[in-house]
Amino acid sequence: MEKILRGMMETMNSVRPPRMTALRQLHDVENGRPFAILIGTILSARTKDENTTKVVRDLFLHYKTVDELASAKIRDVEKIIRSIGFYHVKAKRIIEVAKIIKSQYNGKVPEDMDKLITLPGVGRKTANCVLVYAFEKPAIPVDTHVHRISNRLGLVSTKTPEETELALMEKIPKKHWLEINDTFVMYGQNICKPVSPMCDVCKIKKLCKYYSTSAS
Repeated sequence: MEKILRGMMETMNSVRPPRMTALRQLHDVENGRPFAILIGTILSARTKDENTTKVVRDLFLHYKTVDELASAKIRDVEKIIRSIGFYHVKAKRIIEVAKIIKSQYNGKVPEDMDKLITLPGVGRKTANCVLVYAFEKPAIPVDTHVHRISNRLGLVSTKTPEETELALMEKIPKKHWLEINDTFVMYGQNICKPVSPMCDVCKIKKLCKYYSTSAS
């Protein structure tokens, strides 16, 4: 696995140093603040990274704490986040999440998968993102990029992101889990794209099931 991760980074740096993912950028800007990462991850669903980054920044300029967002009016939040997809639903959800964290968890985001997935709009992918980017706990968030690349490489043979997560957890040593989402997402955005992947520049193509099949 280490050879794959290093090969991905070498490929990207040789072509063009990749920009940080939205979650990595959010982690750095917010100093790993769990509440900001949780809300940012909820808002990022079906939204481009650059748009997510801007909206989250604007949101936390207005609502700096859990208490402030819990007390916000839906229409005011909608005005701030209206450039992202499903902003009506997301505005309601993040206020609900803030209220639950305030009332049930003393204003602190839980560090536990089972508790995280009880929050409105939080599934396993979002919960895993919070564990990785907020708490640096070993987990494997699986989005479309991680799912696609894992199957292309032949690491797994799965139909859904949920299946991919479980398969990767069984196959990959835990010491690599923290790197997987960040590296695979950057690779999926820059090199191993959904259409016309850049196999010619890929430094791990000899390890790739997709390449060996398409090249033959």
